Amino acid sequence: MTPGTPTVEMHPQRWGDPAVRSELPPSALGLVELAFGLQQPAVAADARPAPTALDDELLEGLRALVGTEHVLVDDATRTLRTRGKSTSDLLRARAGDLADAPDAVVRPDGHGEVLAVLAWASEHRVAVVPFGGGTCVTGGLAARRDGFAGVVSLDLVRMKRLLTVDEESMTATLQPGLRGPEAEALLAERGLTLGHYPQSFEHASIGGFAATRSSGQSSAGYGRFDAMVVGVTVATPTGSLDLGSSPANAAGPDLRQLVLGSEGAFGVITAVTVRVRRAPDVTAYEGWRWPSFDAGADAMRTLAQAGLLPTVIRLSDESETALNLADPTSIGGAEDPGCLMITGYEGTPDQVEARRASVTAVLAGLGGTALGEEPGQKWVHGRFAAPYLRDALLDHGVLVETLETATFWSHRARLYADVRAALQSALGDGALVLCHVSHVYETGCSLYFTVAARQGDDPLAQWAEAKRAASEAMVEAGATITHHHAVGTDHRPWLVHEIGEVGVRVLRAVKAELDPAGVLNPGVLVPQG
Repeated sequence: MTPGTPTVEMHPQRWGDPAVRSELPPSALGLVELAFGLQQPAVAADARPAPTALDDELLEGLRALVGTEHVLVDDATRTLRTRGKSTSDLLRARAGDLADAPDAVVRPDGHGEVLAVLAWASEHRVAVVPFGGGTCVTGGLAARRDGFAGVVSLDLVRMKRLLTVDEESMTATLQPGLRGPEAEALLAERGLTLGHYPQSFEHASIGGFAATRSSGQSSAGYGRFDAMVVGVTVATPTGSLDLGSSPANAAGPDLRQLVLGSEGAFGVITAVTVRVRRAPDVTAYEGWRWPSFDAGADAMRTLAQAGLLPTVIRLSDESETALNLADPTSIGGAEDPGCLMITGYEGTPDQVEARRASVTAVLAGLGGTALGEEPGQKWVHGRFAAPYLRDALLDHGVLVETLETATFWSHRARLYADVRAALQSALGDGALVLCHVSHVYETGCSLYFTVAARQGDDPLAQWAEAKRAASEAMVEAGATITHHHAVGTDHRPWLVHEIGEVGVRVLRAVKAELDPAGVLNPGVLVPQG
């Protein structure tokens, strides 16, 4: 990938490629009207950010570091680097609220230029927000402004190289600006794959995967992104961190894990060394029907604890199954569609055949009904489409958002019930609350909720109340506040409940050591004192 190769910019008020626009078919539109009514919320068409707060002297200092053409202050570019893509972010953008727009977008090329920009920012007290793909859904790209001369978006779009490949050790070192498809294309030229496919894959970046501890849809087979990372290079205002001299060590606490999930608050990731695998020769995806969510979850637990997980495994509850299937009668009748499980296998023909046979024997023995490959293929072809559907529903006044959590198997049923009840109570009886098990471990699983409700007069407050209720239910159930969406600003109020006061002091101490001026993504991740 040539540095500076143009990347498709996401629509400032919608998800994804502006050329791709999802429209609800007439049949779906009728269902939406029946469930929620149809509205047409106003969308601001000509909003502009406030003039840059950085004076000419400060801007000239930046230009001297990275080149004049790589310091952008035009309205269009600054608008594109405003916030992420949560429903709250999109609602603000559609209302014309660009209060969080950066004062400049700076595009360094390489570790040295990133270090230089951070030194400049510390000297002049300018906040810096690292920007990869812009897919954040937890408020992680809206820096606190108070006390700073301005805010700079540190856009890593020029840092798109595959730096090294070690085919003997099966590792590759990638720059942070590579988007998911770009990284996979470069690796595919050598017959390799990373195998990391979150729903944001088409637009999210390697640096973002690391900074948020991302978990992809194939995590059962390939692992979470943080499990793939064997080395990382980070630029901080006080110097460089170069971590990962071996695949494993006992040299004190693993500082790589301090960087993974740090969300740009401790430093800017400038290179990531990851474990790679041979690209699969064959893939196969199929569906299974379960009579209940509990039965399907128990089957997942059995597979995980037997060491028999396929590459992909996910399970929708009764509501999500009934809503998402175009023909519910195909898996048990319109009255009782049950719960749909998707399983997927990747590898050599022999590997896929052997693993598939073992998994099939277990699932059939536990009462699952095999549905063949059609449901699996439907899932594969639509796996990245859900955010576009959210846009179409927002267009008609339907509030749609997601949240996720994780817990141990013994707490799963309580967590599921409590979070569903909290969301239903906060959003009202007309709301839909859907859920699926998205990631599975020997000891537990992740629950991923999707909600849909008629937009009220203040949809931002409406969702904030639902998010608060759900987060408190997670805390009360002893679950995590986030499994793979990171902390940002949205989850920060509940972080202390998860890591404790001592843990918070540890984060503050690290922040003070690496970023004494506090310019890196202020207000994100680290709870305020």
